[in-house]
Formats: sequence, structure tokens, C-alpha cells
Amino acid sequence: MVFSSNVFLLYFLPVFLISYFACPKRFRNYVILLFSIVFYGYGAPDFILWLLGSTIANFFLVKLMHKTEKKPLKKLYCGLAISVSLGLLVYYKYANFLIDNLNALTGVFGANPIRMAKVLLPIGISFFTFQSITYVIDTYRGHNAPMEKLSDYIVYIMMFPQLIAGPIVRYCDIEGEIRHRQYSSADCLQGLFRFVIGLSKKVLVADVIGAQVDQLLATPLALMDTGTAWITIMAYTMQLYFDFAGYSDMAIGLGRIMGFHFPENFDNPYNSASITEFWRRWHMTLGAFMRNYLYIPLGGNRCSKRRMYFNLWVVFLLSGLWHGASWNFVVWGAWHGLWLVLERMGLKKFYERIGKAPSVVITFIIAMVGWAVFRIEDLGEAFTFISRLFAFDFSTFGIKADAQFYTMLIIALVFSFITLFPFGKKLQDTIYFKEYSVAGTIVAWVLAMFMLFFCIAAINAVGFSPFIYFRF
Repeated sequence: MVFSSNVFLLYFLPVFLISYFACPKRFRNYVILLFSIVFYGYGAPDFILWLLGSTIANFFLVKLMHKTEKKPLKKLYCGLAISVSLGLLVYYKYANFLIDNLNALTGVFGANPIRMAKVLLPIGISFFTFQSITYVIDTYRGHNAPMEKLSDYIVYIMMFPQLIAGPIVRYCDIEGEIRHRQYSSADCLQGLFRFVIGLSKKVLVADVIGAQVDQLLATPLALMDTGTAWITIMAYTMQLYFDFAGYSDMAIGLGRIMGFHFPENFDNPYNSASITEFWRRWHMTLGAFMRNYLYIPLGGNRCSKRRMYFNLWVVFLLSGLWHGASWNFVVWGAWHGLWLVLERMGLKKFYERIGKAPSVVITFIIAMVGWAVFRIEDLGEAFTFISRLFAFDFSTFGIKADAQFYTMLIIALVFSFITLFPFGKKLQDTIYFKEYSVAGTIVAWVLAMFMLFFCIAAINAVGFSPFIYFRF
């Protein structure tokens, strides 16, 4: 089930909200639990028992880990709990990839290929795997005590707003809200408005742009002129951001309605003046996970420069592989790792000398080139497309597309960069974070209902469109 569907918007969500607020507060976690199981089971019925089983196993392993005083035994339970989650991830996400590459390698020596049925990837497996790992490690480190109730732990892992595509929420960030939550009409309104903004980003912007991107990338890439290539990759850059940031807005908004305050996942990433800054602003909860649970344990930057560069490469190679079991994602991770290393070797000083605006432009171009590899799974085709970006063949100066595509692309570009200016930052803070006055509340309700109507109309006109990050 996806947020941008009639099933969710017209049936699941209204029934959930009525049930949730009609119940006494002490039963509301059970309502979340029930509806989260239905939500995930609707889209992945074959995996729901595995998800529940691994979650229950982790709960009791962490309990045993916390109770034992013997450090070797504590480490054993910690390792077992992590292995339960990672084992499912490796099997479901990487089994096909590993077998295909092993067959390619052994085929050179004439060996018979290994036969294995294709393993289907359960939606959202990377996100709830990482979330369970944060709980295990944070409890092991003493950042929080283990949960007392199994049902509360299942709610934490399977809560439907952020189950499929994040944000990745650490238990210590919402520990109090799992057990006791405060509710207010202001929170509900801001949550609703945030949800509708996210839905609009997805349905009215990302989906419109994405339909044209799919058509363009289906044409022979070797024949694409430079102007078309740049418009295509710029459009995909906007599609990906508004699709994923739209999901995060919806998840944060739904959480806010329910009394949870999930962490922000995006902070205007295309305003970044370096790739280092880009990764502080893009998919921030994944960046925090990689920093806290991989980069710092490897030594972080408290080591020699060579080791620090190695740590960065490892983190971003694994980050690329986390996004998908395909070599193009590994290359994409290496591309970002390369620029992070170069910035620490002195490139950042160059950015400081040339100023903010040129640095933002350079960083945006680097990000777009990376997104080409991210989007086009065949590496040969991806490199062909990148070569067209720099072929300087401007035989045409635009693409044949309807006015709606160009309108949404311009809107996306404006809202991606508007916060570079003080008035844009103030506007964003007012919409997202400040409590509304009485007049502001009326305006917010009217705008929310107006945008929701248009989103539902667009969904009925276009049909089903999954979120890009569902595949991860």
C-alpha cells in the first residue's frame, strides 16, 4: 500500500484516524500495531510473517543482552540480534546479485552456473533493518534501556508512516513518545498540512516530471544531444528529490498527527556548496546511521589521513550497495566517496575562494552526474549518457514535451533553490515549523483541502505510481 493511492487516502487513512482517536490513549499503540500489520501485509503478504518473526526474535535477544553481566555473552547476543536482521537483508536483497556475479566469475573457468530461483525484494527491507540495528547497538552501548513490552517494540519497528522508506528513527529519539504522547490540535493541523505538502510533491511534481524522464531515457541514449541530456538529468534530479522528500514529508506529517516527532530527512540538499555539505542535507537519517554505526567505529577522522580517506570510501561504497544490489549503485557510491576525499585533500579551500554561488552550481552538477549512474542500471548505457552531457552537441535546444512538464520542472527548480535567499528560508520555516495564528489556521485548512483534492484527482487521472525509494 502506498500513500499516493486511493486505497490509502480514501479508505485506510480515514478508518485509521477515526479508530486511533476514538480509542482511549492506553490502547492507541495497539491500533497502530494492527493497522501497520494490515498496511504492510496489503503490499507484501508473503513477507509479513518473516518481518514479525525477526522483530520478535530481536526483542528477546536484546532483552537477554541487557540482562547479562558477562561481556563476551553480551557481545554474542548483540551479534545474534544484528545477524537476524542482516541475514534477511542479505538473502532477500543480495542473493540474486551474489549468485549472478559468482556465476560470471566461475563461468570464466568453464564452471556450470548455480541455479537459484529469483528472490523477490520485500518493500522497505533496508529501512526497517537499519532501524532495528540502531536499537540493538544503542541498547548495547547503554544509550537506552530495552523496551518492556513486545507490542511497543513492534510498533517502533513497523509503524506504518515510516516503515517503507524512512526516515530511519532511532529509538532514543522517540523513546518517551512510544509510551506517552502529547496531542494538540496545532500538531494535528501541522501534521496534516505537512502530509498534503508531501503528497503534492509526489503526485503533482515528481510524477509529472518522472513520466517524461521515463520516455526520454527509453530512447537511444547514444543519439541524444547535449541539451536534451542535461534537461533529462535535471528533470530526474528533481523527480528523485521531490519523490523521496515528498514521502518523508508525508511520514513526518502522519507521525505528527499521531503525536510523534520524527527527525527531518532533508534540508534543501541542492543548496549545498560541497558534496560534504550535500550529505549533511540529503537523506539525513541514513547519513547519521552511516556516521554513527560505521564511519566512527572504523575510526572516523580521528586517525591518519590515509585511514580517514579509506573510511570514507568504505562508507560510501557500502552506502551505494545499500541502495541496490547492482554495480551502478556501487559506482555511484564510489563517485560520491571520491569527491568527499578530494574535498578533504584541498578542494574545499577552492570552493571557499570562489564563493557560495559557483560552489553550489559545481556541487549540483556533480550530484546530477552521479544521479545518471544511479538511474541507469546498465553501466555502459550510463557512461554513454554521461558522455552525451559533455559532447557539446546542441543540435536542439529543448525537448518536445507538454507545458505541464516544463511548468513542474521550473516549479521544482524554484523551490529547490529558493531557500538560498533569506525570504525563501523564512517562507519555508513558516510553512513547516511555526505554529499558525487563527487566520493562518484557516488558510492552512483551506490550502490543505484544496491540494488534497487536486492530488486525488491527479491520482485518478494517472493511476498507480510507486515511490522510487520503495525498491530500497
